[in-house]
Amino acid sequence: MNWLILIIAGLFEVAFTSCLVNAKEQSGSLAIWWTAGFFLSLSCSMYLLYLATKTLPMGSAYAVWTGIGAVGTVIMGIIFFKEPADFWRLFFIVTLIGSIVGLKFVSNH
Repeated sequence: MNWLILIIAGLFEVAFTSCLVNAKEQSGSLAIWWTAGFFLSLSCSMYLLYLATKTLPMGSAYAVWTGIGAVGTVIMGIIFFKEPADFWRLFFIVTLIGSIVGLKFVSNH
């Protein structure tokens, strides 16, 4: 169950980085809504990370959390923000995913 909580925490990390990008590109009330989404997503992500680390090793949980956030943010950037998707970028994303999965399998919980 705590791995599921950790995955959801990582997805909220993707949400808060996406909100941050949108907040800086908007103005007026739209920027305020994106900023509110940023703080809400950030709070949810941190709280869920806190819950997951009650039973999971801190080092593994933090690495998986940041890895999910990094991979998700790069994918969001490619799909929604027109960032480049060249071979090396995708290659290293795949290696990062492999590392995240590997950490899950070598952790004792």
